[in-house]
Amino acid sequence: MVAAAWFPLALLLWLVVSWLFVRSTPFAVDQKFRVLQLGSAALYSIGHGANDAQKTMGIIAGLLYAEGLLGQSFYVPLWVVLSCQVAMALGTLIGGWRIVKTMGTRITRLKPVQGFCAETAGAATLYLAAWFGVPVSTTHTIPGAITGVGAARRVSAVRWGIAGSIVIAWMITLPAAGFIGALFYEVAKAIS
Repeated sequence: MVAAAWFPLALLLWLVVSWLFVRSTPFAVDQKFRVLQLGSAALYSIGHGANDAQKTMGIIAGLLYAEGLLGQSFYVPLWVVLSCQVAMALGTLIGGWRIVKTMGTRITRLKPVQGFCAETAGAATLYLAAWFGVPVSTTHTIPGAITGVGAARRVSAVRWGIAGSIVIAWMITLPAAGFIGALFYEVAKAIS
């Protein structure tokens, strides 16, 4: 339920910020939010680590514990934490710009103020989910937040076909990952 907050939160934040800066010139708003967007991006990145990295670390540590490699007490070894951080950093470095381009230009065209609202709403959702222990993916929160900001401008500003393709990819990912996991399990079982 927490995860469903990204769309309306981004929409509401955009409406509040628009109302607060209604008498400002577009240039002044753009300049101010270019700076503020650095902070919102940083907050969103921390939320990304608090959710996506934690899930990966938990799975690896859970497997190590299940195999008896952690001893009697459950903990997350430092090498697991560091390897997850490196993997996420490399993944962001290699594929991050493509994702940023899709999110920032293909779903809807974003100005700095809209990017700030989307990132802030996404970060708030991620922190709330982390607080309640709900695993939420950043690849789910940011498209929803961007769609909310775009829809606040006007519904036709959102390319709904792109948003729909993203949702379809989400629905395919889970069963595909389960299938590949089962396949590797059967191969490992046959080998041992």
